[in-house]
Amino acid sequence: MLSIIIPTLNAATSLEATLSALEAPGIETQVIISDGGSSDGTQGIATQRGALLIEAPTGRGAQLAEGAKAATRPWLLFLHADTRLDAGWQSAVETFISKTEEAPKAAVFKFALNDPNPAARRLEKIVAWRCRWLGLPYGDQGLLISRAHYDQIDGFRELPLYEDVDIIRRLGHRNITYLETAAITSASRYRQSGYILRPLRNAACLSLYFVGLPPHLIGRLYQ
Repeated sequence: MLSIIIPTLNAATSLEATLSALEAPGIETQVIISDGGSSDGTQGIATQRGALLIEAPTGRGAQLAEGAKAATRPWLLFLHADTRLDAGWQSAVETFISKTEEAPKAAVFKFALNDPNPAARRLEKIVAWRCRWLGLPYGDQGLLISRAHYDQIDGFRELPLYEDVDIIRRLGHRNITYLETAAITSASRYRQSGYILRPLRNAACLSLYFVGLPPHLIGRLYQ
């Protein structure tokens, strides 16, 4: 029923938990690890857990696109390597698929962070507002889409940055369903960069993307 595509690059510290959360009775899945050249234990973890490991050019857009090419199931779920789906995700996926067989819809999960800090809860509320009023979920919320619909919109483009924003814009916000199940993402980058500074930087870079600055130039600022 479902191919799960996970792009990785030196993701050994988080991949084990991500894959463990995907183990669910009653739902048939094909897990594909699209690796961009990891030098840690990422590839070993993938093979030990029975995932299909493929090599792809470094870059999330390219890795997602290559992973989709290797997928053989009628539904695709794209997931970040540091994002763990909460309990009950399989039921949410099955319900969505059963209601969406004829309509060209896609779905994303609810954004959450694995940090008890009140700042994490504030950021979660900001993301919920962004999704509700701007119709702009990011890749760390996952993306569930049928193969037919994915091919119809030409899938992920091999962009160095904002491949998630690009595909969401082509899908159209009216065609996105927001699932109640959480996709719990590592908060390490926010702990390192700050819960104020990092979102502000992200917003500034996104603004540059919307006014037409090429993603490869924005990437220099992002890094």
